Amino acid sequence: LYSSAQEGMLFLYHIRDLQYEMRICADILQPITSLIFSPDYTTLVLVTDQGTVYTYKPAQRGEAVKLLDACSSCFLAADFLTPGDKYCVSVTISGEVQVCSLEDGTCLSKLNLKIEVPLN
Repeated sequence: LYSSAQEGMLFLYHIRDLQYEMRICADILQPITSLIFSPDYTTLVLVTDQGTVYTYKPAQRGEAVKLLDACSSCFLAADFLTPGDKYCVSVTISGEVQVCSLEDGTCLSKLNLKIEVPLN
């Protein structure tokens, strides 16, 4: 079970019967608002309340890698573009939808909806 804390930490809870073990996987120093697993469960996408998007690969047990930075407009949400786990689709508060490569964060396509996306 993966969980996040208000402080920006990503936790793994390994649960077996009535026992559990908690491990800190990553600390990105920004509160995490959503965690999304890829369809094959090899990658987690983390979106922060500052609008930055990170990826984390549980099998590699490394640090979370910044994929998209909130420049002019915060990212509200991100998800995997299926099938597969090579691309991520995201939307910003300003209504810009982007498709990016999960390998290096390269923006492959953008579409401006010309409408602000509500926060709730």
